[in-house]
Amino acid sequence: MKAGTGPAIYLDKRKGAWRQILLVNANGWRVSDTAPLFSSSRRGASPLRYFISYLRKEIMAKETYWKVWLTPNRLTKDIENDFVAEVSTAGSTIHNKDIAARVVAERSELRLETIMSILTARDEIVRKSLLQGTAVQDGCVRMSPRVSGAWLGASRAFDPKVHKLGVDASLTADMRAALETVGVEVLGEKEGAGYIALVTDIATGRTDGAITPDEDILITGDKIKIAPEDESGLGVFFVDESGVEHPVTHKITENLPKKLIVRVPALAAGSYTLKIITRFSSAKTLVQDPRAITYALPLAVVVE
Repeated sequence: MKAGTGPAIYLDKRKGAWRQILLVNANGWRVSDTAPLFSSSRRGASPLRYFISYLRKEIMAKETYWKVWLTPNRLTKDIENDFVAEVSTAGSTIHNKDIAARVVAERSELRLETIMSILTARDEIVRKSLLQGTAVQDGCVRMSPRVSGAWLGASRAFDPKVHKLGVDASLTADMRAALETVGVEVLGEKEGAGYIALVTDIATGRTDGAITPDEDILITGDKIKIAPEDESGLGVFFVDESGVEHPVTHKITENLPKKLIVRVPALAAGSYTLKIITRFSSAKTLVQDPRAITYALPLAVVVE
């Protein structure tokens, strides 16, 4: 078999022991350790099966790939040809209903309503635990309560205008190990890539993600102009935690390539993701398909 034609294992049985000879994968020939692995005298078990299990991690490695686009690094303006990677599927999100549907598809004896009820109850327990100041860890991440902001003096009281409650998430050992099996495919430089640099609440002047319902916000970035402005499906949206999109319906005050001023809808308290959908590329160019530009920092509505 020629290199790059897919995974294949060559085994050699010598003196009662199975030995790994070669592993052929997409990266070409790989010569591996020839030390004895499993004895063929193991009763009731296939040495080949144990061998495959032993190599499973290596064989499966890099079968999953993140496809990334390269976009200019906005933090190093003085350095040419400096890019950062943007995962092409970063805007895609699965929710509890999607997870429940996958579980049902794999376990036909389970009902969708049952799984949804369990996931909803789990979310409530996780939320209550975090609100009580308790860290929560599952198989993928550890979530820990955090208070940010500067404290001047050891006896100073909590000030919601200065301090902010939040939750930090860190990967578990299992998740870090799983990431080792993921490869990266670079798709090249992303053409017409736009980005959101900063969101400012005009009513309060805050830039930490806090926004005020029924007030204007200033959005700065690049290639964020809504164009064509009257085309259906384009505009500025606030996506809540359940995935529901809340569009800006008030007429856009300023609609420029590097600046937008829009009115925040009458949003309920909660966390939101800012998303711009446009076909703008340059003053004379529109891309064929609408593209979504998402702000990396979540926005928060706090109703006092």
